[in-house]
Amino acid sequence: MLNEINKDAQTRMAKSVEAFRHDLVKVRTGRASTALVDSIKVNYYGSDMPLSQVASVAVSDARSLTITPWEKQMVGPVEKAILASDLGITPNTAGTVIRLNLPALTEERRRELTKVVHAGGEDAKVAIRNIRRDANHQVKELLKDKQITEDEAARAELDIQKLTDEAIKNVDEVVKAKEVELMAV
Repeated sequence: MLNEINKDAQTRMAKSVEAFRHDLVKVRTGRASTALVDSIKVNYYGSDMPLSQVASVAVSDARSLTITPWEKQMVGPVEKAILASDLGITPNTAGTVIRLNLPALTEERRRELTKVVHAGGEDAKVAIRNIRRDANHQVKELLKDKQITEDEAARAELDIQKLTDEAIKNVDEVVKAKEVELMAV
């Protein structure tokens, strides 16, 4: 029973760290990446579709992306979706090809982005601590129902704390790596 609680907590904590890593891909570091536009939804015949399902997205050079919609009439909706997104980039359209030129990041913008990364790291840590709280609650329920002894409960809570510390250390490492990547000119 305790092993199941432990494994569940470990899996959920690992997923929290991985979700945080995935969210950081969207933070721009000065280099063009197709992941920047992954979250953009385009109105495609009345339903919102991910940009990657209505157009091909390619990195043309270090500072620009090219987006080529599959259908000619989708150029307008794709442009609107890019303008409505939180990218802050104006698309340039030439026929059926949309270009996104990413400006160089200023020192001030880099510092703002590191603050965003740190805030995301804190959110991930809160999620991990919530998982710890849930696991500890399950252990206490077992103790209350007299399914385990107090020594087993204390050992289980110690193991859960070790998992929590490890997951938080992983989040800190991810934040530090992203910060170094952002501040590199």
